[in-house]
Amino acid sequence: MNDVTENFIDIFDNTDKIDSIPSNEENIFNNQNNEQDNTFSVLKTYSEDMTAKTYITNPAIARDEEIKNLILILLSPEKSPVLTGKAGIGKTAIVEGLCYRIQTKTVPNALLNSRVYKINTSSLLGTYEHEGIEESKLQLLINEIMGKKDIILFIDEIHSLVTSVKNGGGVDFLNMLKPGLDRGDIKIIGATTTQEFNEFLLKDKAFLRRFEKIEVEEPNQETTVKILMGTKRKIEVSTGVTFPYTDFVLEQVCKFIVNMTSEYKRIYEHGSRYPDVSLSLLSKCFTYAKFDNSKYVTFKYIYEAIKNTNLVYDDVVRKELPIFKETFKDWLEKENVNVEI
Repeated sequence: MNDVTENFIDIFDNTDKIDSIPSNEENIFNNQNNEQDNTFSVLKTYSEDMTAKTYITNPAIARDEEIKNLILILLSPEKSPVLTGKAGIGKTAIVEGLCYRIQTKTVPNALLNSRVYKINTSSLLGTYEHEGIEESKLQLLINEIMGKKDIILFIDEIHSLVTSVKNGGGVDFLNMLKPGLDRGDIKIIGATTTQEFNEFLLKDKAFLRRFEKIEVEEPNQETTVKILMGTKRKIEVSTGVTFPYTDFVLEQVCKFIVNMTSEYKRIYEHGSRYPDVSLSLLSKCFTYAKFDNSKYVTFKYIYEAIKNTNLVYDDVVRKELPIFKETFKDWLEKENVNVEI
């Protein structure tokens, strides 16, 4: 283990977040900017700089094709990409994967200096008053980023740009952004579910002229296992709990979790898909260990997470527990774990 990894473990120990944190270098950079420029910035106030995070692992495992298409559209002068797909399949993770590649300088030269800002559109409603003058916050944002080729806005639930006006929201976001989008002065990455895209955006010709759809498919079981194995390190760092077994054992555990959360075993009220539903169950194993003040995820905690999960139906849990007991029999006996069936 190198010094950088050890420092990250110290930073993340006993925290609950699983995503990422701003790097120290970026914090210093922002602090220096704040000291030099006190001008109100909509971008800094109402957005999150996703390229200012330190990603513990690649957040977009097995999504190379989607990221390639994302980059190709961003490089086109008059189009912006919109990611569509079911909830929980990792659309935001693909955007994070782009940011990861920008950090590791594995993007085309035109994107090397790009910054990706995640914008909450609801926070842009209303006005900002400065020196007795009230201005639209969205217009201030447009003025701030216009012509800055290295700024990319990420808007989750981008269908709200259209529905806000239809529902009496009073602010036509898309119409205000239209001139900048047409000239390529503003670049946006949008994300929405397939259902909301078809319901709200497919009929909007103005939107379709400016955006190109990237359909994100739910990963298959084999790919989901790879995603879980690749994300394990991030969960370890964020929880301060270690998975002490070999990669072979990790793979077997991940395969069991992925099979247990396959499509017709899930409780659909949760609205989860691969890989989100499987990642939630894997993370819960670490949570049980942390609750018990254990530094390690043993089979006791894996069993407890599986037994008490609410991600699949109760009868699925009852059927899976005997399989779990048989699959990991040697480990359960070695660790004296009593599996109740």
